[in-house]
Amino acid sequence: MGDLVLSRSDTSHDNKRDIETYHISSALHARAPHHESFEQLWETKWKAPCSMGVYPFMFGTTTDFQPVVDAIIAKGLKEPYDWDDYASLFFPQAFKLAFTAHHAEQNGEREKACEYYLRSSALYRIARFPAPRSSKQREAWHLGKEVFYKGASLLPNPILPISIPHLHRLPHEGDTIPASFLCPPSNIPLPLLVIFTGLDGYRTELAVWQSPFASFSIATLVLEIPGTGDSPADPSDPTSPDRQWSSLFSWIATQPTIDQSRIIVWGFSTGGYYSLRAAHTHPDKLLGSVSLGGGCHHMFDPLWLRSVNNLEYPFDLAHTLSHKFGYGDDLERFIKEARQKFSLVENGILEKPSCKTLVVNGDLDEIFPIEDLYWAVKDENGKERENKEWKVVQGRKHMGEPESFGVILEWIHGLWGLGVELSQFKKGILGGLPFRAKY
Repeated sequence: MGDLVLSRSDTSHDNKRDIETYHISSALHARAPHHESFEQLWETKWKAPCSMGVYPFMFGTTTDFQPVVDAIIAKGLKEPYDWDDYASLFFPQAFKLAFTAHHAEQNGEREKACEYYLRSSALYRIARFPAPRSSKQREAWHLGKEVFYKGASLLPNPILPISIPHLHRLPHEGDTIPASFLCPPSNIPLPLLVIFTGLDGYRTELAVWQSPFASFSIATLVLEIPGTGDSPADPSDPTSPDRQWSSLFSWIATQPTIDQSRIIVWGFSTGGYYSLRAAHTHPDKLLGSVSLGGGCHHMFDPLWLRSVNNLEYPFDLAHTLSHKFGYGDDLERFIKEARQKFSLVENGILEKPSCKTLVVNGDLDEIFPIEDLYWAVKDENGKERENKEWKVVQGRKHMGEPESFGVILEWIHGLWGLGVELSQFKKGILGGLPFRAKY
């Protein structure tokens, strides 16, 4: 992967454009093949990443998934899915892998047990994907956490579950914030990378980044955004993330192992919406913020939301977002209210001062429109917002992968002033992401 130069002028944009036109407008009313059936989803979108052990198949292998895929295809499952029926087909294989892990652990085969627990978690993950909306999917989320943390506890640098007190919660919100924390041994306080997870990738998945960063003496903390995973925040309250992050930073401030002046937050996909918001609501707590593939305004356009179920996302994106933002199955009300309620433009968040922020996405994103990147870094008059840098990765879809990762690692490497060579840093982090089964 070649290095990309950070730019503040990748392309021009008029923020006063018609909101019902987009850079990808020619594709907006198309229907991607993977929406025709699960078989098409597997063949056209999921088989390749599964074989590589990358998102959304972190810790997964084709050998583990193929029997489940065959069973789903044999049943002819397709949209709209019966989520209990879909999820239940993953359980036997996930249980089988966990059983192998348990026996390996009893026999003192620590490395084998670790691998098989994590492989089991990958099956449960796709069972509850994209979000736990049915009883079987909620069971898969619960069981997936169990086997993930069993495996993660056996890693050379164990990833541990923690519960952060939600000190700033409202009475109806949860009292703790579950998270995954990895702080490698050190005699000095370490920089901290806080990862905000996405719409479907939770802390049990994005933990894949934690061990690579630990190898460079960087602490990591991974937690879910409102309306996903175990976030205690009210998903329908636009201000609930501010309270969650206030509680998060209150806890971080008590940790002597963390260098309080070197905290960066990195939000993935929908998490990028929240990391962008946090850059403006908690700028004094952060050295920097990264929004990767995050929306901020047009992601809530009615036309956009009425179109995205057929585009890049593997399943029904609009319905998944409706659940995530607290509307459940009431998609029409979500479409009607979402932009005025959650847009960072409408509610003035982007007008507040911010910490240094990097915004990155692919120009062909069909999940959150590239127009949102420009709203994040320019005001309605086209004037650049302070402390903003950006990169548009041309010819790439959501999040601009894989080039975007290199751009972000270069940015945080410079912001932290790491002593290690940039090329070594990027190679060490990115090389640690793909899962390769040993057993």
